[in-house]
Amino acid sequence: MSLKARIYQPAKNAMQSGRKGMKKWRLDYTPTASRYADPLMGWTGSQDMTSQVSVSFDDKEGAIGFCETNGIDYNLFEPKKRKLNIKTYADNFSYSRVRG
Repeated sequence: MSLKARIYQPAKNAMQSGRKGMKKWRLDYTPTASRYADPLMGWTGSQDMTSQVSVSFDDKEGAIGFCETNGIDYNLFEPKKRKLNIKTYADNFSYSRVRG
């Protein structure tokens, strides 16, 4: 059985206002077994132990090197670049601002 992983840079969630810790890269293994519902408790379970493993790296090259050293197939997902819309407080009072 060959392991497969995905390497990505996680996005910040809606509850975060800052960007601290956003430069780390994460390696998650893709699931190899399907999930099932426990008939007694209703919990979701799986026979796949690698679904519980997540490895963090400081850079993309470290994650790729880890996969190549251990013979793990991987998919690399590059992060989307942020588009900054920079405004100043003075823009609120400019003559080109649409007044309504």
